Amino acid sequence: MTSYATSSAKAEMSELRRLKNLLPPELQSWVTVEGTTEVNPPLVRCEEIGKDQVEIQIDLVKWDALAMDQRNLLFWHEVARVQNDTIPKDGWEMAALAIGLGGAVGELWVQDGLLLVLAMALCGVSGWRLYQKNNGEKQIRQLIDADDKAIALATRFGYSLPNAYKSLGSALKTLIDSTPNKRDRSKYEGRLSALKRSANKAKTKSKTIDDGGM
Repeated sequence: MTSYATSSAKAEMSELRRLKNLLPPELQSWVTVEGTTEVNPPLVRCEEIGKDQVEIQIDLVKWDALAMDQRNLLFWHEVARVQNDTIPKDGWEMAALAIGLGGAVGELWVQDGLLLVLAMALCGVSGWRLYQKNNGEKQIRQLIDADDKAIALATRFGYSLPNAYKSLGSALKTLIDSTPNKRDRSKYEGRLSALKRSANKAKTKSKTIDDGGM
C-alpha cells in the first residue's frame, strides 16, 4: 500500500514537471523549477543560482491550495520577471557599504585624506544602489510589468484574454486574503488595481475593434 508521504512526493514531482512544461521553450535550458525547503518561504520566487542559471522556487504546501489556473498565472508572473531581468541579483552592496564604513572609520583614525574620500565614495555608491533596489515605487512597477507579460504568456499557452485576466485577478485576491503582512498585502492590492485597469483597457480596445468590423 502506497503511503501518504510517497503519494504526496509523487504529486509534488508531477506538479514541478507540469510547471517546467509551462516555461517558454527559449527558457527551458537555463530556468529550473524546484520546491523550496525553507521554513516559512514565500509562495513563489526567482533566484539566480549560478551564471546564466535561474531557479523558480515554489512552496508546494501553499501552492497546492490554489486552483490550477491561479497557479499557472502566478508561475508565468515569475517567468515574466526572468524575461524582464528584474529578479534579485547576488548583492554586493551590503558588503561594499560595510567595507566603506569600516574604511572611513579607519582612515579617520590614521588621518589619510585620500583613502577617506575613497571609502566615503564607496559608501555613497553602495548606499545609492541599495536605495534603488529597495525603492517601493520601482518594485511595484516591475511587478505590474510582469503581470502584463504573464497575461501575454497565458494567451501564448492557449488562454483567452478574458480568462487570463480573470485567473490572475482571482489569484491576487486569494493572496490578499491570505497575507497578514501589511506591506506584502499592499503590493498585491496595487497589482490587482493595475490589473483591473489593464483589463478594462483591453476590453474597451476589443469592443472598438469589434464595432469597427461590423
